[in-house]
Amino acid sequence: MILSQLRRRRSRALALASGILVAATSFTLLTSTVTTSQAHTTGLVEDSSRSAYDILVRPPGTGTDVEKDQGLVEANFLSGVFGGITRGQYDRIKSLAGVETAAPVANVGYLMVQSTVPVDVSAFRDSDAPAQLMRLTPTLKAGLGGYPMADQYVYLTRNPIVTYKKWNEADNTWPGLQHEIAGAKKYAVCWFYNEDKRGTAFDDLGERLPQPLFQWNRTPETAFTPDARSQMTCAPGDGKATAQIPVAFPVLLSAIDPAAEDELVGLGSTVSSGRMLTGKDKPFWGPDAFDLNPVESQRQHDWQVPVMLSSRALTAGTLKATVKQLDVGDPTGLAAKLSSPQAHDYVNGLKGTDQGTTTADLGTGFRSLASTDDFEARVYWTVGPVDYRAAKDGLIARTRPAQPPGLWKTNWDEDLVSQVPEENLGTQFREVTAHASTTCMARQNCDNEDAGRGATPILNIVGRYDTDRLRGFSALSQVPLETYRSPQVTGADAASRTALGDQPLRPDRNLGGYLSPPPTLLTTLDSLDVITHSRRKPTAQEKAPVSAIRIRVAGVTGVDPASRARVNSVAGQIRTAYPKLQVDVTVGSSPAPQTVTLPRNVKVTEYWVAKGVALRILRAVDAKSAVLFGLVLVVCGLFLAQAALASVRSRRTEIGTLRCVGWSAPEILRLILGELAVIGLAAGTLGALLAYGLGALLGLPTSAAKAALVLPVALLLALTAGVLPAWRATRVQPLDAVTPLVADTRRAVAVRSVVGLALRNLLRAPGRTVLGAAGLALGVAAFTVLLSLTLAFRGEVAGSLLGNAVVAQARTADYVSVALSLLLGAAGAVDVLVLSQQERAADLAVLGATGWSRRELGRLALYEGAGLALLGGLTGAVAGLTTVLTVGQGLWEGRLSTITGAALLATLAGVGLVCGVLSVPIRAMSRIAPAALLARE
Repeated sequence: MILSQLRRRRSRALALASGILVAATSFTLLTSTVTTSQAHTTGLVEDSSRSAYDILVRPPGTGTDVEKDQGLVEANFLSGVFGGITRGQYDRIKSLAGVETAAPVANVGYLMVQSTVPVDVSAFRDSDAPAQLMRLTPTLKAGLGGYPMADQYVYLTRNPIVTYKKWNEADNTWPGLQHEIAGAKKYAVCWFYNEDKRGTAFDDLGERLPQPLFQWNRTPETAFTPDARSQMTCAPGDGKATAQIPVAFPVLLSAIDPAAEDELVGLGSTVSSGRMLTGKDKPFWGPDAFDLNPVESQRQHDWQVPVMLSSRALTAGTLKATVKQLDVGDPTGLAAKLSSPQAHDYVNGLKGTDQGTTTADLGTGFRSLASTDDFEARVYWTVGPVDYRAAKDGLIARTRPAQPPGLWKTNWDEDLVSQVPEENLGTQFREVTAHASTTCMARQNCDNEDAGRGATPILNIVGRYDTDRLRGFSALSQVPLETYRSPQVTGADAASRTALGDQPLRPDRNLGGYLSPPPTLLTTLDSLDVITHSRRKPTAQEKAPVSAIRIRVAGVTGVDPASRARVNSVAGQIRTAYPKLQVDVTVGSSPAPQTVTLPRNVKVTEYWVAKGVALRILRAVDAKSAVLFGLVLVVCGLFLAQAALASVRSRRTEIGTLRCVGWSAPEILRLILGELAVIGLAAGTLGALLAYGLGALLGLPTSAAKAALVLPVALLLALTAGVLPAWRATRVQPLDAVTPLVADTRRAVAVRSVVGLALRNLLRAPGRTVLGAAGLALGVAAFTVLLSLTLAFRGEVAGSLLGNAVVAQARTADYVSVALSLLLGAAGAVDVLVLSQQERAADLAVLGATGWSRRELGRLALYEGAGLALLGGLTGAVAGLTTVLTVGQGLWEGRLSTITGAALLATLAGVGLVCGVLSVPIRAMSRIAPAALLARE
């Protein structure tokens, strides 16, 4: 009987089988897509969750309010922290169970390293002149500011210039002294302008200058007095003409554990010259290699401290200089004038002619520092953190008053620090504190005003390192590596990018600036005591020198439960041992862009670190995938239930006839469910083959076993969808089933248009209209809820680089879910409309026989479909929005207009789908002659 019924009603069986085939195959492919997306997301998170360290330990009170409120770690957090953790605390933390590597960073302070920036002026050289003098008027562009610099001079001569490298008492020469050799005469052409601007002819002992024994220049009024910063470069004029502009670079001295640092980030592989620091590098009391006189240096001893210096400046700046050719009169007498005590006033009073401009990168001066250089630490500076104020569109960096004038003095006869960077006259964001050294010389223990303190150490460069060679970590999850790298800061809008010259904002040499350069000078922890003990006034760093501890936990491979347990165990041990220390779990973190407003309304994007991003993503993607599965399954099931109900309704007379000839209700139930089971098995078999082929075509991991799941899914959907319609069929009385339905008599209403008749047809059978609209309403409602879930998912995990990558990867499954829900809803509506057309075939035939054209009948059907689709779409939009507003607390704030607009767009898409699909059966119906339709009836 079942097979006979299927053969007799092949078109109905094929239609229902097609619906089951589409629903089952689509659901299986969609679950594969969602599962694949979930697996890709989970894989991406796990692959990106491990960065340089898992736990960050900082001193008490170092986290800003913004960090605490938003679960962030400031990008430049280390720059304002100078001590706060004791060596004893570090030793105990290092020995805790589960700690694989504990790498401390002890920031000491910023020192000024003197150097020169070469500026090529060869293009402005007079090739015919025996000697010439040029004046350079440079300006500096750094950060958001521009700064005028002191005039600089270049003296070029055809005569040879000898630069002495050794001390020679017989000739009264010393390293750095220059003599121009003109015949039998020697001229100290650069010494008087650079070293004796006062014009003194003899020293205090009555010996003719030049002499290196005393300081002859006037004491400048401030560290920024232009004339004190003017220098002259003397060079032979037959080679490349280069001005050497004196500059100073602030370098942050930090102490590390070399072995731990190498384990953590691979510091040993970054050495570009010299050697790596080792655990054996310790300060020692020895001869002063810094002294000019090697004989005296054997008697002069100091603390010698090993350091490593970065091979590149982590500050940025560009010099642009206007070049003038000075009118010197007779050039043959220029050497004598420059080697006289009046050289300073003579040079400054010269007029000249503009020759053009030239530029130079400030960083070239840092790269030219020799790996064997030594320098003193007479004064260093510590800086405080930046203070932020929260605003609607991000953060606002607060500014501070200008630096105090006494900041640049040492204790050595109140000397001023030379060549203090001009940027320190700019806007201040940090408090800067000077720490001057003692004045005792050649004594390990000072007396008088420095009693009980230590001698000023000499820093010996043992090697240089290149930060670009650091071991790489995923850009989606790396926590701040500001021990070696500057923060990434770019313009947040078009105006700000223009203000920055379409370049990233990098740290300048302003100690109180917004971005502080990271550590550029590294030493060992064993050197800390010698350095901090050499300050005239004791600092808090002597008792608690460590600024941060970065911890890598043993056995951690990602954010799996076992790894999280290991990290939490170590973090818990640290919090128990030292409750006041700030302990941040950074495993699974990701850079999170923050918008910061600087002066002049310049907005920048800076990548802070959001903690716990990976774990939030995994929780969100699991919840979202589960909801997607459930929603799509409900939509598929409801579509099939609607199709099955329409199918049973079309067989109303047949079922009534069977009841009249003696069929019982259970037999009718078995007949209908049996037909659905056969259809489900056939559709499932074909769907399994289709799912396997489509999965391979779309690149989904659809194995034969997974494709075979389409069969039970199709059977289950068919039987589940048919239970209610089959049960309703058994409740119909035999006589009612074979008697045509007669509508109640109502007051006649004149219909004057096709639209009006379509509206009356929808209202004449409200149950059928509601049935048709229900499918599309479910699709639009599902779309609205799915969109809300998608936005909520993105809102939950976005805002960081890892979260943004996950959002981009998760879109495919979201859109497929939305498309399937709308497609099935529209298909259900079309099914009901086609059934309605079939039931009203006689009515339509009468209209055709009375003069209605096929075009008018087609418009009537389309108007009915559009009206039904609008009803279902708008109802679904309202239902979806109501659901979101009721149960979606926290999901819709700020997104309600987007969700509403998308729901209305889905309604219009549903109308288009229904009308488009409905045109096919309308065209088929129009081909049947009215007489044939009436004959069937």
